[in-house]
Amino acid sequence: MKFLLDAQSPRRAVEWFAESGHDAIHSFDLPQGNVTTDQALILVADESHRVVVTKYADFVDAHLLHGRPHRLLLIATGNIANAERQILLVSLLPDISQGFTSYQFLELGRNGLVVRG
Repeated sequence: MKFLLDAQSPRRAVEWFAESGHDAIHSFDLPQGNVTTDQALILVADESHRVVVTKYADFVDAHLLHGRPHRLLLIATGNIANAERQILLVSLLPDISQGFTSYQFLELGRNGLVVRG
């Protein structure tokens, strides 16, 4: 599965996905880096069939209102340490990958994975 992490995600999270066998890039690695606009990020994700990974509610609004980005993983774990977030995310990556075979919007919270649509 292919993922695009936005500027709110730690850059080292790309490694978390890669170590689990997934293709992931960070907005920092795009030509405009972390100042890439939301619209440009969505375009890159949709054209390259990537799931946008974000904590940012504007992507949720765009997805719900316009269906873009096509696939969205909302990280809604609140204020937890990156190490704890890493453990949670990596442990649920198989479920996340499976979820995106049927759904377009998933939310990762402290208590696990929730299908949003």
